Amino acid sequence: MTFRGSGGISGIIPAWARTHAHLPLILLAAGFCLSFAIPHFNILDPYVQLILMYMGVNIILTLSLNLVNGYMGEFSVGHAGFMCTGAYISSILTVRVFSAGSGPWTFPAAIIAGGAAAAVLGLIVAIPSFRTRGDYLAIVTLAFNMIVKSALENINAVGGARGFLGMEKLTVLPWVFCWTVLSVWVMRNFIYSNFGRGVLSIREDEVASELMSVNTRQVKLLAFVVSSFFAGIGGGLFAHLLQFINPRMFDIIKSTEMLIMVYLGGIGSIAGSILGAVVYTFLIEALRPLGIWRMVIMPLLLVLLMLFRPRGIMGLKEFSWFVPKADRMIAKSKIPEGRKSGK
Repeated sequence: MTFRGSGGISGIIPAWARTHAHLPLILLAAGFCLSFAIPHFNILDPYVQLILMYMGVNIILTLSLNLVNGYMGEFSVGHAGFMCTGAYISSILTVRVFSAGSGPWTFPAAIIAGGAAAAVLGLIVAIPSFRTRGDYLAIVTLAFNMIVKSALENINAVGGARGFLGMEKLTVLPWVFCWTVLSVWVMRNFIYSNFGRGVLSIREDEVASELMSVNTRQVKLLAFVVSSFFAGIGGGLFAHLLQFINPRMFDIIKSTEMLIMVYLGGIGSIAGSILGAVVYTFLIEALRPLGIWRMVIMPLLLVLLMLFRPRGIMGLKEFSWFVPKADRMIAKSKIPEGRKSGK
C-alpha cells in the first residue's frame, strides 16, 4: 500500500491496487448502494447503524479541524463552537421555517445554511486572529467556543440551557455517506489546489511562503472559513441524528474530542482524519461499560500519542488514492533507482 509523506513515496503498491485503477469508484458505488440497502433490509442492527452514522459525522468534523491544525499548522481549540452554530441554525430552519413534511427535500438546504452560518462566524473569528502570528488563534477560538455556549444558554427562544428539540430524524445512512464523501472530495481538491499548497507552505515556513509571493493572510482566512463551514455541516447532521441539542453538548470537551481524533489519526492527512474518527468512535463505544472512566482513558491516549507518535498514526502521510496522479508521478520520479528496484 502506498503512502505519500513529506519524505515522498514509501512502501509498495500492491498488485491489486495497480491493476484496479477504478477500484475507488467501485467501492464508492458499493458504499452508496449499501447505505440504502442496510437500513431498508435491516442488514445491520440499528445500534450499529447509529455508530456508522456517528463515524461519518466525526470524519467530517476531523477533516475540518485537520485543515487548520494539521495542514496549516495553526492551533484551533474551539471548533465545537462552529459545530454548535451549524447544529442550531439547521435545526431552527427545519423546525420553524420550512413547512412540515418537507423535511427530506429541504434538509440539504438546512445543512448548507448551517455550514454557511458557521463559515460567516469563522470569518469573523479569523479576521482579528490572523492579524498577528503565534498562538492567538487557540485563545480566540477557545473564547469563541465559550461565548457561543454561554449565549445559547441565555436565549430562551432556542430553549436556553434546556436545549432545542422537535427535529425530525433526517440524518440517515445515505445522507451521512453522501456528505462524508462530498467532504472528503472537497477537502482533497482544496488541499491540492493552489490555495491548498499555500496552506502547506504556511505550515512549513510562513515567512518563506510570503517571500515566494503567497498571500498568507488571504490563504489563512480562506482555509479557516472552509474549515468552519464543514464543522457546521457536521453539526447539522449531528443535530438531526440525535433530534435534540443543548449548549452543553458543544463545550470544550467536544472540541477536545475533535483534537483527539485529529492527533490520533495523524495531522496533515485525509486518510489519518478518516482513521482517527473511525478508531475514536469505535473505542468510545467499546469502552462505554467503563462509564466515566472512558473519558479519562481517551485523553490519556492523546497524551501517550503526543509522547510516542506526536504526528499521529498517519502523520503527514497520505493514502495514494487521495493524491493526484501528477503528484504521485513527481514523487515517484524522485525515488532513487535503487529503491525503485528494491535494491
